[in-house]
This record gives sequence, C-alpha cells and structure tokens, in this order.
Amino acid sequence: MAVFTEVTLEDARPLFAQLAIGELLELRGIAGGIENTNYFATTSQGEYVLTLFERLSHAQLPFYLHLMRHLARHGLPVPLPQANAADEILFTLCGKPAAVVNKLRGASQLQPTPAHCAAVGEMLARMHLAGQDFVMQQPNLRGLAWWNETAPLVYPHISAQQRDLLQSELAYQNQIAASDAYRTPPRGAVHADLFRDNVMFEGDTLTGCFDFYFAGVDTWMFDLAVCLNDWAIHHADGSHEPERATALLDAYQSVRALTDAERALLPAMLRAGALRFWISRLWDFYLPRQASMLKPHDPAHFERVLRQRVAHAVALVA
Repeated sequence: MAVFTEVTLEDARPLFAQLAIGELLELRGIAGGIENTNYFATTSQGEYVLTLFERLSHAQLPFYLHLMRHLARHGLPVPLPQANAADEILFTLCGKPAAVVNKLRGASQLQPTPAHCAAVGEMLARMHLAGQDFVMQQPNLRGLAWWNETAPLVYPHISAQQRDLLQSELAYQNQIAASDAYRTPPRGAVHADLFRDNVMFEGDTLTGCFDFYFAGVDTWMFDLAVCLNDWAIHHADGSHEPERATALLDAYQSVRALTDAERALLPAMLRAGALRFWISRLWDFYLPRQASMLKPHDPAHFERVLRQRVAHAVALVA
C-alpha cells in the first residue's frame, strides 16, 4: 500500500457516485505497503479504502475481490467490496483496475500478546473453513513457481553466502513440493500475507483483517506458517517464540484440528514462508518501482527468520 498513481477528488468522484456510498469529500494517501496505490476515502456516509492495483490485472482480480465478499458474507471481519447497481465490484480508475472497500475499525497491534495471537489463530481457522465452498480457483501467485523465477534476478545483488542459502533452500522446497507428503494436507483459499499490520484490534478483540491481494489456493499449513513467522517470533533475531506460537496454534485447532500430515509438514512450511518473504523483499529492495510514499521492507529480517527455521526445526506436538 503505497502511492504509485496520483488520484484527485475529481478523478475519483464518478466512481464513488456509482457506489451510492455518499459524496466523496477527502482522499488521503496510505504510506504502508509496497504493492498497490491506496487511499483512505471519506464520504458523507462513512470511511472507505480506495485501491488501484498496480501489478494485478483485471483478469486476476475477481478471485481476490469475490473471496473477500464470500468471507464477509460468512461473518468474517474482512473488508466488503462495494458494488454498483449492476453488482459490479471491479472498476477502472486512472487507467488502473480499482475497487472500494469499507474501512475496518481498530488499529494494528505490532507488539502482540498471546491473547492477540489466539484471536488470529481462531480467525484464520474460521477463514479456512469458510473458504471451503468458495468456487473460484487461482494459484498462489507468489508460490514456488514465482520463487524459482525471481531468485535469479536478485542473485547479482547479494553476497555469495546469501546466494548459497537461497539456492539450497529453493532446492529443498522444490523437493518438498514434489513429495507425497506435500500433496496430502488439505488446501484451499489462503490469505498468504496475514502479518501484524494486516489485522486490526480494539484491545484484545480482533476487529478485522485486510489486504487479501496475495491470496490464492495453497496448503492451509503454508498460511498458518506465514502467520507464525510474523506473530510468534522474536523480531530482533527471527527466533521462535513458543508462548505466542502455542496460543495461536491452540486457538486455530479449537476450530479446526490439524491432521497428522499437516503436523509433519510444519517445519518445511515455516521455512517456505520465510523463503517466500525473503525473496519478495530482496526483489522489492533491489529492483524497486517508482512511487511516492514507498518504503521497501528490509530483506535482512526474513533472512534471519529463514536461518532460524533451518537451524531450529519446530515440532508440533499433539
């Protein structure tokens, strides 16, 4: 969420008029994130978020927007895409695909307690179950194929030691993906980016999660691993934090019990989640796009997480 495309009130007012959500009064650019152009939009009826999609195409976007609407209709606290009279939720603004969703209440909790982690685990399990009858299909576009394609682009920018780690971990993840053990665990629609800054709280109460634009169909364990790699680590060195991890996993399993195959796959998926975000942050850092308010994340963080996950496998006990 940065600003790659400048949008004025005059540009946006015709779109908001279609949606019948009040007169557009103000747009404020959102600095966080690095993928899309985002604005907070104030209308005479409430607060919304306007997104212009900078990388995703009109053909790819229906999966994300309809998944959000599906989950919202199943009672999940996710942004609801706003529709016009023809029930369309995907539009074009300033030559880019665009959508408007309601703004969630609350604030991100960047120093989570076990109670916050438990709330995330419970919601993630509910999200996985609610998505079982979502009929649209789209692979995780930042999955293994993308890692294999993107890693060579960053090799010239990193040290020989980092390149060795990246190549060896890619070889390991390709081996895992080809195994029967990887094909067994359940899969479905996943968020794939449920970090601390994508979840809202009021006190210990989870009030919403957003930024579904890395969602896709993948193993549910990969989604769970991505969460654990952000919510249940020591950010200083990337090491595992067992109290928060236990709270998240126990709450998840209070809604959906993990299978034996999933339990066995957890160490590999924790490594996969770390690898995915190390590659993407290297790519964003060394091959950035021009944008106002753009602040690429430090790729060294997920290098540390990956090294911790390789050195210290986390076993999931019953």
